[in-house]
Order: sequence, then C-alpha cells, then structure tokens
Amino acid sequence: MMGAGGSSRKRKHMDADERSATIARSVRTILECLDDDPDREGLVKTPARFAAALQFFTSGYTDAEPAALVGDAEWDENHTELVLVRDISVFSLCEHHMVPFHGKVHIGYIPNGKVVGLSKLARLATLYARRLQVQERLTTQIADAVAEILNPRGVAVLVEATHMCMVMRGVQKVGASTVTHCMRGVFRTDPALRKEFISLATR
Repeated sequence: MMGAGGSSRKRKHMDADERSATIARSVRTILECLDDDPDREGLVKTPARFAAALQFFTSGYTDAEPAALVGDAEWDENHTELVLVRDISVFSLCEHHMVPFHGKVHIGYIPNGKVVGLSKLARLATLYARRLQVQERLTTQIADAVAEILNPRGVAVLVEATHMCMVMRGVQKVGASTVTHCMRGVFRTDPALRKEFISLATR
C-alpha cells in the first residue's frame, strides 16, 4: 500500500511493542527539550500514553486494505439513483504540524449494478483519516477507494473540516473551515447531478 503522501517507500517494520517504546523514548526527549521534567508525577506516564494514542490516531497505516474492509458487504441491486451518506465524523492529524483537524465527510455514488453496506463508507473514510493527512488528499483517497471497489457510474466526496493549525497557531482564526470535494465519473460530466449532490450534502 502506498503511504499517505503517495510514496511507495517501504517503512521500517516494527512490532507494536517496539513501536510504542520507540515513540515513548522520543516523547521523553521532547519533554526534556521543553525544559520540563519527564519524571514528575504529571508527566511520568505521558510518553507511554502518547505512544498509544498516536498509534490509534494513525492506525489507518496498519488497518485492513480498503477492499478487505468492505469484504463481502456488496450486493447486486438494480438501483440507478444517487446514494448519499452524509455527516460522517472524521478526525485526522495534519501532516505539516501533527495537530488535529476534524469535520464531516459526505460520500455519494451512482450504483452500477452493485451497492455497498452503508457503514462501510464510513469505515473507508475513517481508514484514510487515521493517517497523517492533508484534507485535499483525504478527499481524493476516499473517492478513489469507492470508485475502485464498487466501480460505480460516479463517485462524489465532499469534506468540511476545521484545522487546529489555523486555530492554535499561524493566523489563529477560530471558526474558519475548509471545504474540498472530489468528483469521479458522471458527477464530473453532469453538472445537474453534481449540483444535486452538493445541495443534499450541505443543506
């Protein structure tokens, strides 16, 4: 599987325990660089806690492949109109500062003889969100995964998110949000269908 950045560079393999220990040691070093005491009561367990949390936040690297995640939850169905799952909550880490961004994903597709279990669309969104990400790539990866797995007539994904790197640092603008979308197949060629999706997703 390619990494979140599209690179096929192979990552060094570590088992879970080795990965946790390595991250924890690094966090301890960071705490020391901040001129705090990693042995004081409030911080003594922080490196291990952070290691466990970070592995959960980035479990999209080690979870099942997208097709395996969907499994056999596909069925033949003669439905030819829009299927839309709205308001899928996602949380991710910006790869530039490793601080969170969070928001909603809306996924629509036009079946081509097959439909998928609706919860699987939410699981696909979560799989890609649990990597170091940028919102633009996250949007495209979800759309491409649905297109590859279902081979529908069209796929549309819209993501609305708030980035803490804009809130906590930099311009420090509370309330700013970012909207991205990705259209495939008939959503790209049919303006009326694209308008219908965006209208339903954002109402």
